[in-house]
Amino acid sequence: MTWTDITENWTTALAHLEARFPLLSREALEQPPQDLTGLTQHIAVTHDLTDLEASEELADWLFFQSLARQVPDVSLH
Repeated sequence: MTWTDITENWTTALAHLEARFPLLSREALEQPPQDLTGLTQHIAVTHDLTDLEASEELADWLFFQSLARQVPDVSLH
């Protein structure tokens, strides 16, 4: 998942981000940050993390979001 994917689908991405990072400020993130660094810094501040910790957490989140997009819906029928 790229930054372009995130910004093009910001409303959905923000909902997923809030599930992982519940202390995000929806008001501050009404529009997507200019770049991934801005989002990382916001996560760091709102979740009392270092920039490195926030970067690693966000990288993990992006990785799992990418995986989720690759897995087709599985029907149990």
